[in-house]
Amino acid sequence: MISQTLIQEFRVSLRGGLLEPHDPGYDDARPVYNGMIDKHPRMIAKCVDTADVIRSVNFARENNLVIAVRGGGHNIGGLGTCDDGLVIDLSGINYTRVNPGQKTIVAGGGCTLRDVDHATHVFGMAAPSGIYAGTGVGGLTIGGGFGHFTRKYGLAIDNLLSVDMVLANGSFVTANAEQNQDLFWAIRGGGGNFGIVTAFTFRLHPISTVYAGPVLYDISDSTEVMKWYRQIISDAPDDLNGFFAFLTVPPDPSFPENLHLKKMCGIFWAYCGPLEKAEEVFKPLRAFKFPLLDMAGPMPQPVLQSMFDSLYPRGLQHYWRADFVKELSDEAIELHVKYGRLMPTPLSTMHLYPVDGAAARVNHSSTPWNFRDAKWNMVIAGIDPNASNCEAITKWTKEYWEALHPYSAGGAYVNFLGDEGEDRVKATYGKNYDRLVVIKNKYDPFNLFRINQNIKPGIHAEPLGVLTEIV
Repeated sequence: MISQTLIQEFRVSLRGGLLEPHDPGYDDARPVYNGMIDKHPRMIAKCVDTADVIRSVNFARENNLVIAVRGGGHNIGGLGTCDDGLVIDLSGINYTRVNPGQKTIVAGGGCTLRDVDHATHVFGMAAPSGIYAGTGVGGLTIGGGFGHFTRKYGLAIDNLLSVDMVLANGSFVTANAEQNQDLFWAIRGGGGNFGIVTAFTFRLHPISTVYAGPVLYDISDSTEVMKWYRQIISDAPDDLNGFFAFLTVPPDPSFPENLHLKKMCGIFWAYCGPLEKAEEVFKPLRAFKFPLLDMAGPMPQPVLQSMFDSLYPRGLQHYWRADFVKELSDEAIELHVKYGRLMPTPLSTMHLYPVDGAAARVNHSSTPWNFRDAKWNMVIAGIDPNASNCEAITKWTKEYWEALHPYSAGGAYVNFLGDEGEDRVKATYGKNYDRLVVIKNKYDPFNLFRINQNIKPGIHAEPLGVLTEIV
């Protein structure tokens, strides 16, 4: 039990405010993106600056409260919330600052990709990560950060230059290539195990108007399309990215009415090279087979980034499973086609994101992100608005994943993992896991930050001294 006096002292110390279950606004602040997650924190600290985060970390540690850290709240596993603990909500730390001369952006820990796109697009630049504008920058980045331009510019962590962090002992540090290099290495893929990032500095790239959109085929053509795709993407220039998907066409006015609710397969292309060369690049793609729908064309980068937002609003029921894939064999394709035809609900889907190109040219040991030699990042997502369909979407997702897992590389993208156990976390980090444990021992030896894909500290962990001021 925590005394009301301590809680009141904590409440008045926060510039952003504190919510308890009896407070107005608590039930609005409690939900996360995945409607399947329904938890009730003891308190929610609505942080608006680094001082709020420091005070929240110190309060939780001193009072033995479990901490969950929320940026965008988009994590499908619900890692941005907890029962009975303290949610440190960073959504109020959503400032951006672009330096067009240096081609960088500083983004607060509560920013979404939409915030970053808004700030950078006016300068004709973008930070290359994500496919959904509502995603939180923080969670996406510290887990790796896939996006439409991964083949050209790498992962979000490959474009991360520096971070500001609050550690488990309440201290404030900057980590980059010159300062706290071990910590900077760890947070580039190691998730939220080492502290709370309150600011990110990214390298920007000249991405403004792109040539992109879905090209869709009948579900009966899936085998042919997948076999063609595995070869064409391997031979494609880095400027061209394309992820394969099974999907059901939504009953949305932006799609032809005759295709509404039709199960299909296709590739969502995104080309960021010179626009005058786009039609030439797409010639062999369009020569393959006449699609039922071709929506690829010029569009501003923020439009591309936000294309899925209205189709997947907050509060839907989600159950995901994932794996990295090194080879898409004929046998694996046969299984994909089998389960792709069995999508249980109109929003359920399967995506294969390419990992090659610039992302594959980074050494395995340069960051904790271990599967640089994978060819694809696969995610199977059972999704529906109705909780009564949770069993159906979960069953399909599990059976699909279990059938394909023998053809996988063994680990999965950490941002796609659910509550799947310690062995899956270890498989995901591979040979980098032991190094992460050493750094966890140094910065969070008592595992204060454990609502994540947890890297448990070793038995010889030594705590840093507790600091109460910014240093």
